[in-house]
Amino acid sequence: MPDKQTHDHSAAPAENSERPGRRLLLDLGPLVLFFGTNYMTRDFMLSIKVLICATIIALIIGWLTERRISLMAAVGCIAVAFFGGLSVYFDNEIFIKVKPTILTGLLAFLIAGGRLIGRNPLRAIMGSQINLTETGWRQMSWLWVAMFTTTAIANEVAWRALSTDDWVTFKAFGITGISLIFMVASFPVLSKQQIEK
Repeated sequence: MPDKQTHDHSAAPAENSERPGRRLLLDLGPLVLFFGTNYMTRDFMLSIKVLICATIIALIIGWLTERRISLMAAVGCIAVAFFGGLSVYFDNEIFIKVKPTILTGLLAFLIAGGRLIGRNPLRAIMGSQINLTETGWRQMSWLWVAMFTTTAIANEVAWRALSTDDWVTFKAFGITGISLIFMVASFPVLSKQQIEK
C-alpha cells in the first residue's frame, strides 16, 4: 500500500501487485548468491564479500524502484556490512556467524521491551506498510518477538554445531524457512485485524 499520500492513487494497484515478488527477490537474492558462491568455490570469505555487495546492491535497487527503504532492510544491510566486514578484515568467521543471533535477539528485545512499557516499536517499523487495530499490533508484535527469538536460538545452535558449509545452508534456507512459518502464522491476524486505508 502506498505510504505517501502524495502518490497518484490510481496507480497504486499496479504498484502493489509488483512489489511482493520484487521485494522477495531483493530479500532472497543476496542469500542465494551467498549460498551459491560458497557452494561453487568453497571460499567462505569470498562468499561474505559477495553477500555484502549483493545486499548493498539490493538496497539500492529497492530505493530506485520504490523510492523508499524500509527500516528493516536498512538495518539488515548495515548489519551485514558491519559483521561481514569484521569477518573479512580479521579473517574470522565468527563475526558473520553470530550476526543473526545478535541482530534478531536485539530486535526481539526491543519489540518486547517496547510493548511492556506501552510503546509500539513494530508500528514504527511497519506502520507505512500495514494498518492494524491496536489488538492486531499487539498480536503481531508478540509474533515477531517469537520469530526473532526462535531465529536467534536456532542460529546460535547452528553455528556452534554445524560445519561452515552447513551453516551457510542454514543461513540461506533455514532462517528463511523460520520467517516463512511465522509469516503464515501472521495471516489470521492480518485478515482479522487489518484496517483498510
